[in-house]
Amino acid sequence: MLLFLVTGAISLLLATGFDKLVATTNDTGFCVSCHEMEATVYQEYKESIHYSNPSGVRAECADCHVPKAFGPKVARKLMAVRDIYHTVLGTINTREKFESHRLAMAERVWEYMEKSDSRECRSCHSFNAMDFEHQSKRAQKKMKKAKEKGKTCIECHKGIAHRLPDGYEDT
Repeated sequence: MLLFLVTGAISLLLATGFDKLVATTNDTGFCVSCHEMEATVYQEYKESIHYSNPSGVRAECADCHVPKAFGPKVARKLMAVRDIYHTVLGTINTREKFESHRLAMAERVWEYMEKSDSRECRSCHSFNAMDFEHQSKRAQKKMKKAKEKGKTCIECHKGIAHRLPDGYEDT
């Protein structure tokens, strides 16, 4: 019985600690705590519609880059270890180095978003909730066509919160 209680208490502490770690690493302040992130993509994000808009709704880093569901969230966090590793290693620890790897990093994020059907985008945006009549004629046409074809958000909206990397060519 004592072993059961001790195991339960340790498990609860580990789960609580893990939950706190995940919450901390989901904070935008944590995301931009690396100089290369603060000096580049964070500045771009602050100029985007996801940061400031007429409705006052702000999408934070985790809203776009971290799934809500536990399993996919843990998988995404494990993928993010690569960025930390390369920061510590010095691969992307300056603006110049970051920019030289930016296209490859963006392509990895875009590939992930396409494979997940832009899951993080769709937690706020859905075709079924869109009022096409209040969109511009061009947006109506494009969004209706995207819905019909089952396109993911990122297929058309690369560069929505961060500038497109040098060398990027839309295919």
